[in-house]
Amino acid sequence: MTPTASSTIGQIHELLADRRYSVEDQGNGVLRVTDVDSGLALQAVLQGQILYFSLPCATVPAARITPAVMRKMLAADNGISTSYFQIYDTGDGSLTITLNNFCKLQQLDADDRDDILSCVGFVLADVLPARELIGQDIQ
Repeated sequence: MTPTASSTIGQIHELLADRRYSVEDQGNGVLRVTDVDSGLALQAVLQGQILYFSLPCATVPAARITPAVMRKMLAADNGISTSYFQIYDTGDGSLTITLNNFCKLQQLDADDRDDILSCVGFVLADVLPARELIGQDIQ
């Protein structure tokens, strides 16, 4: 029997809460996950069998996202090896830069649970270097 999206998001919620994350169900397959030690919060979104994680790094006026900043974000040697950047238009002339990761869930077995915890850990580990990488150029 294939698990439903609501049962899967419930199991993900339980897994993360068991690992000392504060987890809030936002509805529609979305969780807000906060690392209680650092206070860093990310969003987990389940779409089909893919669980996406996203953590905002900065929101800045669009003009501050220059080609030089983009090159740093896309460079293979930028030090962000397990996560990736995305840029979202906020609709008010600003852009939000997020750090992201994802995993594909199969049966929510031990391997999937390990993948979920690894993805959260990767984003949290990468966010400080990511903010430093882009920070000097967007201030």
